[in-house]
Formats: sequence, C-alpha cells, structure tokens
Amino acid sequence: MSIASDARFWDRTSRKYAMGAIADKAGYERTLDRTRALLGSSDRVLELGCGTGTTALGLAGYVQGYLATDISAGMIAIANEKYAASPVPALVFRTASAEALTPDAAQFNAVLGFNYLHLVRDLPGTLRRIHALLAAKGLFISKTPCVGDMNPLIRVALPAMRVIGKAPYAAVFRAADLSQHICAAGFDILATESHATKGNDNRPYIVARKR
Repeated sequence: MSIASDARFWDRTSRKYAMGAIADKAGYERTLDRTRALLGSSDRVLELGCGTGTTALGLAGYVQGYLATDISAGMIAIANEKYAASPVPALVFRTASAEALTPDAAQFNAVLGFNYLHLVRDLPGTLRRIHALLAAKGLFISKTPCVGDMNPLIRVALPAMRVIGKAPYAAVFRAADLSQHICAAGFDILATESHATKGNDNRPYIVARKR
C-alpha cells in the first residue's frame, strides 16, 4: 500500500463521496465560521486534502489567495466542476500532496487540514512539511478524526475493510498523541475545540501557530 494506492481509492469513490450528506451540518458550519474568523483578507491559504472542494469554496472568498489540493485527481475534477458553477477568483484547485509542494519565498499565512491528518502515512513528516510551508507565525488549522479515541470496534473493523477495498488507509492515534506530534513539529497550540453538535465525535479542531 502506498500514497498511489490511496489516491486510487479516492478516485474510485469520489463520485459516491460527493453525493454523501454532511453528518453534522451545524458542526461543519461552526468549523467554517471559526476558521473564517482566524483568516485575514490579505492571507494566502493552503488547504490539504480538500476533497471535492466544498470547504474551499466556502472560505476562499474571504482571503487574497487560496490553493486547495488533494492527492485524488477524481476529487479535484469534481471540485473544478463545482468551481465552474460558482467561481471564486482567489481559488485554485490542484492535484498534489503536501510533500509535492515546495516551500519558497511566498509561503502561506495559513494551512488547513480538515479530516486529513489521520489519512497521511507519515504524520511527523507531513507536519514538518506543513511547518516549512508556513510563513513566520503562520497558522495551522486542523480538524482530525482521532480513531484511537473512538469505539474499539472501529479500530478492529478498519484493517479488514482496507483489505477488501472498502476503506482507505487511516492511522490510529488519540487526540493527546496528535497534539504531541503537532508540538514536536514546531508549533504552539493556541486552541483545541469540539465543534460537534451531536455528541462527541472525537474530531478535535486545533489551532496551532508556527514557532
């Protein structure tokens, strides 16, 4: 299994994924509102794991530039279809991983990763790359399913589902472990919040600043 196989999984499921409803719409809107409040009109923003682009389309109109990326070309194709129907001039979609993006003089003021970090295969390495992509004092804003804090049956079922192609790679860690990884990568955590409106869904919303 590899990043390439992960991309193929999401390519295969992209159309079905796009048709799915957001389970906690109110919680999702809370996340969007909180994120908008953290972004400035002159900011350059990178979103990793943007999927079919719904979040990017909801946020890009509030900043100067917004690059939304995903490893799945199928997901990005759907995102571009949405963009064609409702263009946002600041927004660009691109098929890419964090590791494929090269840090340069035009670093990002904020990097976003929603429902993303549990899907990467090298969490410490990805967090270090995010740190490198950020400008000084830039923000890393994430919301991550922490499988290690969920029902044990989920942890048992995931490997079997991966074997038969019904689930992607997903790392198992707790919220406390995730916070430690973020700090070890060179960030100070400013806030950890729960935006769920239907109980605790074990997806902490974390705002961290580059040291």
